Amino acid sequence: MIARIAKWTAVVTVAVVGLFVWWTWSAPVEVVEPRRGGIVAEAMGTGTLEARVATTISPKIAGRIQQVLADQGERVAAGALLVQLDDEELRQQVAIAEANVETAQAAAARFRADKERASTIFEQATRHEGRIKSLQERGAATVEDLERASESLSVASADLARAEAAITESEKARASAEKSLEYQRARLRDTRIEAPFDGLIIERRREAGDVVVPGSSVLTVVSTDVLWIRAWVDETEMARIAVGQPARVVFRSEPGKAYDGKVVRLGRQSDRESREFVAEVEVARLPGNWAIGQRAEVFIETARRADCLLAPSRTVVFSLEGAGVFVDDDGIARWRPVKTGLRGRDTIEIIEGLDESDRLIEAPAGSSPLSDGKRVRPR
Repeated sequence: MIARIAKWTAVVTVAVVGLFVWWTWSAPVEVVEPRRGGIVAEAMGTGTLEARVATTISPKIAGRIQQVLADQGERVAAGALLVQLDDEELRQQVAIAEANVETAQAAAARFRADKERASTIFEQATRHEGRIKSLQERGAATVEDLERASESLSVASADLARAEAAITESEKARASAEKSLEYQRARLRDTRIEAPFDGLIIERRREAGDVVVPGSSVLTVVSTDVLWIRAWVDETEMARIAVGQPARVVFRSEPGKAYDGKVVRLGRQSDRESREFVAEVEVARLPGNWAIGQRAEVFIETARRADCLLAPSRTVVFSLEGAGVFVDDDGIARWRPVKTGLRGRDTIEIIEGLDESDRLIEAPAGSSPLSDGKRVRPR
């Protein structure tokens, strides 16, 4: 009896020790099965929300801001007055230029009257010389009479030429005065800065009383007709991306929500340091709150397949020898080389090396790496 008890005690001890050793030396793992389904391959890029059309509102002339009539966040219509500069001095300049034009016009009118008088005198002198010449030929007038008549004609001719020159000079003066008036009026118009298109004010940098010069930024206006994500994508994806491809846009302000978009333009220059190129993705609809320059992730659809064998991405291991997975073989991890296809967000297409009955192993984070033949226990 004692011998039998000792025997069973030894058996139980061995079993407990074996179980302890198995438990100690086996790795806890997650076990999942591959499944059939559709997969979408995507290229990912990070970028910012930008407006296709944006402009900086700045003055053409130097001056002091009298009033800023728009604030950031406001929508404006094309032609709306945005900024008014102090125009008192320029109004005075316009009044002076208008007076100069009136003076030049009066002078031109006076010179035209002088020309008419000189022309009349010239015609009289011409007829008088003709009469004296006729009388002198018949002996009724002397040579001295003819000389005096010719001299009078010469004086009248010179007066007429001088009147014509004065008219020409006055016309030039009038044209110069009118050009000066046009210039001053243009400068006066430049004190009114208007919206170049329908848009949204996204930045205001100046206030009333500030002195500005040409090129000084007062407001920034963007057109909301086309807003897109200017995303930087690794150049290795260049061959797979084309204009028109659908995309998902995930704003960092709403990480759990994706907005539909499409690729509308591709950059033709790759950054020489980051080795990335630009893909501009238009967003069909924006979040309720958005801001130019906010960050977003873009996922561009590059391929799609409807029915294929899929494995979770976390179960596929890539090495220099190729891709592979660990399969649970009755508590033993077995390495299985596989041929992969498309890569989706969470899954990878398996073309060769697996079937739906296999159980794939995923070692939890922080555990020792798996190896072929290692004992495992499903969690």
